[in-house]
Order: sequence, then structure tokens, then C-alpha cells
Amino acid sequence: MHLIGMLDSPYVRRVAISLAVLDLPFEHRAVSVFRHFDEFANINPVVKAPTFIEDDGTMLIDSSLILDHLDHKVAPARRLLPEEPAARLQALSLIGFALAATEKAMQTVYERNLRPQQWQYEPWVERVQKQMHAAFAVLEARLAEHVGHAGHAGWLCGERLMQPDITIAVAWRFTQLMLPGVLDAGHYPALAAFSERAEALPEFLGAPLE
Repeated sequence: MHLIGMLDSPYVRRVAISLAVLDLPFEHRAVSVFRHFDEFANINPVVKAPTFIEDDGTMLIDSSLILDHLDHKVAPARRLLPEEPAARLQALSLIGFALAATEKAMQTVYERNLRPQQWQYEPWVERVQKQMHAAFAVLEARLAEHVGHAGHAGWLCGERLMQPDITIAVAWRFTQLMLPGVLDAGHYPALAAFSERAEALPEFLGAPLE
């Protein structure tokens, strides 16, 4: 199995960490959609990260689709989404807000770092950042509620790390690194503590945000 893309993409990183948690061997190819466009196009003409290539040559190009496929390569007890319908629904809810926060953070990064300043549209940036803050606020409240009920930091779906934990931690770390000062960690203490705990795990350390 091959995972193509840079780990500074939160979508590539969530897949790399999930592969490690699932203990599935893979080869990571650090090809950039910006700096190595032609090389990436030779692998996937759409030039989309992450690109995942199975052993039989089948290509998947969306992180959520890739993760769904990977979950079904292992026994149900090891999967990163719960099997029980109510627990699965709650997990998907958390992942959705984390992906929304990620999307809005990435839109801000693209606007600030790639678009010439004279062409940046500030009202749109403000709206996108408002959406990002709203998504993280929902996650902060859910994490704080979980810690209060569990009496400890805990993972969100039980004793073991699962996909909501991975995606939330990846989203937070990406935003903190790429948009310094935009998201005050002091306003999101549960998220900050949760991210710090996750980032100390071997699976996260093995897929550093480049």
C-alpha cells in the first residue's frame, strides 16, 4: 500500500496516523501537490492529496473514503469507528465538526499564503474564520463534557484511540501551526490538552506535521 502526499496536509496526516494505529504496513511518498505537481500528476492525474494506492493498484483519493476502506481491512474490534449504531453516529458527528474546522483553516491558509495580498477578500476570510471558530467551539464543548462525565481525559469512544480522536487532534495541531495567533489556545483548554496528549503518542510522533 502507498500513501502519497505531504504530512503538512491534515488529510494526509490523519490517514498516516490511522494506518499506524491499525498496524497496517504502507509506504509513504512525500510528494507535494504544489512543488511536485508534474510528479504527482504522473501518479494521479487529478493531483489530489491524499492519494492512496492499494496493493492491487486501486486508487482512492479522499481521506474519509480511504479510512473507510482501511477500517474494513481489520477485524471489527480493531476498527477506528464504532460498530454500535448510536456510538457510530456520535463519532461521525465529532469527525464532521473536526473536518469542517480543518476545511475552514485550510481555506484561510490558502487565502493568506497563496493569493497575492491585493486580491485577498477580507470579508470572506472573516466569514471562513468565524465558521472555523464555531466548529472548534462545538468540539471544545463536547470534549469538556466528556472529561466532566468521564472524570479523566479519556478517549472519546472509550479506552482506545479511534477516528474522532485522531481527526480532532490533527485538525487542532494543523490550525495552531499554520495559523499562529488566529486560534487562542486559552479559549479552548480542553482541545489544547487533548491535542497535547494525542501528539505524544508514537503514532502521531511517527507522522510529524512537516
